[in-house]
Amino acid sequence: MLTERSSRRELEVQDRLIDELIGICRGVIADDNVDEREAIFLGQWIENHRDIANRWPVNVLYARITEMLKDGVLSKDEQGELLRTLQELTGESSTYQEPNRSTTLPINRPAPDIEFSGKTFCLTGQFVFGSKIECEETVAELGGMVDQAPTQDTDYLVIGEVCSPEWEHTSFGKSIEVAVEMQSQGHDIKILSEEHWVDCI
Repeated sequence: MLTERSSRRELEVQDRLIDELIGICRGVIADDNVDEREAIFLGQWIENHRDIANRWPVNVLYARITEMLKDGVLSKDEQGELLRTLQELTGESSTYQEPNRSTTLPINRPAPDIEFSGKTFCLTGQFVFGSKIECEETVAELGGMVDQAPTQDTDYLVIGEVCSPEWEHTSFGKSIEVAVEMQSQGHDIKILSEEHWVDCI
């Protein structure tokens, strides 16, 4: 029981640190620009908080920054890419309510085949296809079932492609993090983009 409480407290501390990092990222992109100094600062901040360096989405951000700075220079193209990455991670994209062609989400690549009959889906985020109810009805019509959150019985997590303020660690990002953690533990849950899900309907 004590170990369980300690683990829970540790996760709570890590969650607060991730929320703090997301807040820092919002400050960095407030001027719609990310320069080399800011990229170095973000990388160093993550290195100074190793407890969360392997947690999603921190691990994605750290890998991007490390790759971009390995030559010691943050090019204009890399500045633009990093800005888009931070916008996606924080939900502060200037293209709010536009389709989100995210490259930072931990989507299975190559995209797997999708079976509907007898399979369980979890839908998270906002969908271009329609409302959450419409998406759930579509799954049911094709013989699938819907979970409201990822569980051991979930076969697919589908991420909606509309940017929204919910793109935060504490909301629909939480479902993604749970699915990523399940994958790391060997569970065969597949993470899909809405675009691929729609293509398979």
